[in-house]
Amino acid sequence: MRIRCPRAGTAICISLFSFSYSTNHLRNFSARSSSFLLHFTPQPLRRSTMAGESDDIVTKEKMIAQYGFDRDEMYQSKLAGTVDPYDRHVFLCYGSAESWPPRLEDSVDDSFPRLFAAALKARKDEIKLKTRMTIFEEYREANLSSGDILIFPDMVIYRGVQDSEIDSLVEDVLVKELPWHRSAEQLDGSYVFVCAHSKRDNRCGVCGPILVEKFREIGNKELGEEVTVAACSHVGGHKYAGNVIIFSAGRDGKVDGNWYGYVTPNDVPDLIKKQIVNGQIIDRIWRGGMTQNAKEPENGKVSELAANGTCCQGSNSGFRCCQENNGEKEKAGLSSWTAKLEQRRVLTTVGLVTAVAAVAVAYGFYRKAR
Repeated sequence: MRIRCPRAGTAICISLFSFSYSTNHLRNFSARSSSFLLHFTPQPLRRSTMAGESDDIVTKEKMIAQYGFDRDEMYQSKLAGTVDPYDRHVFLCYGSAESWPPRLEDSVDDSFPRLFAAALKARKDEIKLKTRMTIFEEYREANLSSGDILIFPDMVIYRGVQDSEIDSLVEDVLVKELPWHRSAEQLDGSYVFVCAHSKRDNRCGVCGPILVEKFREIGNKELGEEVTVAACSHVGGHKYAGNVIIFSAGRDGKVDGNWYGYVTPNDVPDLIKKQIVNGQIIDRIWRGGMTQNAKEPENGKVSELAANGTCCQGSNSGFRCCQENNGEKEKAGLSSWTAKLEQRRVLTTVGLVTAVAAVAVAYGFYRKAR
C-alpha cells in the first residue's frame, strides 16, 4: 500500500514506518535467533558498490588488529591450570586448515575425522587411558598426508589409514593396547601443533598461520628436520590464541606435551631454544601439559579446557567427545542471549510508545495547520 505524505504530516508517515519496521524486525529477528546463534561465524564485513560487486570493509590490517596479537584481551586471563593432565593424544592428518568446517568432527562431508571421533566415543568406556583427539593439516614437506595418524607420547605414526580400518585401529591400539596388523613407524624429533582453525574462531585464524610460518622459519634454520610444525584444529581456549602444543623430550628424556597460550611470534625463539632444545618450560605462557599440571587459577574455577573440551576429550572412565559439553555451553549461551532479547523487546516497546505519542502530537499540529 502506498502512503501519501503531505508535507505537514511527514512526521506521521515516519512514525508509522518506524512502528511497522520495528514490529516486523522483532518478529523476524526472534524467528531466526536460534539458528543465528548456533551457526554464526564471524566474517569480514562487506559493502555493495555501484557496480553490484562487493569489497572488504575490514582490511587484513584491521582483522589483525581486532583478532591478532595486539587485541585487547591478550594477557587478560590466567593461563595456569587451563589444561588438565591426560595420558595420550591422537592426531589425525586431514586436508587443509583453510577448508575445515567449524565442527570438523561432525561434518558429513569429512568422513575420516567424523568416523574416528565416532569410534572413540563408541568405545569410551573401554579406553583406559585419558585420550584426546585433534586434527592437523597435511604437510607434504614433512611427509605427512591425509590418513596418517600420530600418537603421543608414544611417538608413533600409522600411515595412510583408510576409513574402513578405523574401527580396527581403535580396537587394537587404543582399547586393547596391542600391536596393530600394520606396523607403526617411530617418530623422531619434536612436533609443534598450532591452532589455526579459522572457521571455528577468527583469533586462531589470524594468529595461527603467522605462528606456523614463524616456527618453520626459525625451526628449520636452527634445528632442520628435527622439528615438525603443523596447523591443527580447535584445542580449546580460543581467547588464549595463539595456542601451541609442543611434543618434545623433557630434561628427563621423556616426551611430554606442553600447552602454551598467548603465544606471539616474539615467543617462538624462546620456545625453540628453551622448550624444544633444553626441555625447559616457559612459565609465563604455559597452560599445562600431559603429565604435569600448572597450579589452579586463583578464582578456583574449573579450567576452560575442561569445561569446553578440545575436538574430543578424554575422561577418567575412558573417552568423551567434546560435543557432550557443547550442548550445555550452547544452552547457557542461548539463555544469556534470551535475556538480552527480552531487554531488546522492552526497549522496542518503549520506542513504539514514543512513536505513538509522536503521531498524536504531529497529527494535532497537522489539524491546526489546516
